Amino acid sequence: MSEPVIEARGIVNRFGAQIVHDGLDMIVQPGEIFGIVGGSGSGKSVLLNTVLGLRRPQAGEVKIYGTDITKLDAPGLRQLKTRYGVTFQAGALFSSLTVLQNVQLPMLEHLQLDARALDELAMLKVRIVGLPPEAAAKYPSQLSGGMIKRAALARALALDPGLLFLDEPTSGLDPISAAAFDELLVGLQRELALTVVMITHDLDSIFRTCNRVGVIIDRRMVAAPLAEIVEHPHPWIQAYFHGDRARRFGVVHGT
Repeated sequence: MSEPVIEARGIVNRFGAQIVHDGLDMIVQPGEIFGIVGGSGSGKSVLLNTVLGLRRPQAGEVKIYGTDITKLDAPGLRQLKTRYGVTFQAGALFSSLTVLQNVQLPMLEHLQLDARALDELAMLKVRIVGLPPEAAAKYPSQLSGGMIKRAALARALALDPGLLFLDEPTSGLDPISAAAFDELLVGLQRELALTVVMITHDLDSIFRTCNRVGVIIDRRMVAAPLAEIVEHPHPWIQAYFHGDRARRFGVVHGT
């Protein structure tokens, strides 16, 4: 088997006396869409920040492409960040910049390109996420929620990363827009050979996109292929995957 893209071992995160993660392990394999779910307060965002190197855990190690990011200095971490893209829950676009300028930000920081090449490359990213060309000149305040999500995805893909981190990518979207985003994500994952780590509470998105799911329960993670995780006996997992919403989803899809 090939080396994991992400390998987190023995992660401990705590805030004062509150222990959020206590020996959490997470493995993400190349080319999969890995979903992370958990109840409120389970530390999904804390885990994401830890894996991104934005937070140093009290114990444990996080390897991305075989490099332990907990031991990297600032220049080393900056270089590693060119190998992955991130979208945040609210999009995190700069309101004073157009879509095109937002997409160009990582390029300006890491690539040596003239203005014309920057425009052409950024427009390519705008197109591959399904935005119309005229959206490039618009500001975030002029975009719908779905367009903001796509613009943020275009920026995350700016440096052609092999790894994507998505934080609640369909939150706030209506069901049709959410389904369209999921379809886009699956298509891009195939076409660009991406590995995707997605934090979500959207059960529909999980069933549409994820190969494996990691559930944070009791300060650790239980991970398995989707078909197996839904049968896990833990009460929270059973309630999440077999509650009313899950049953409605299953009825709609004939499962």
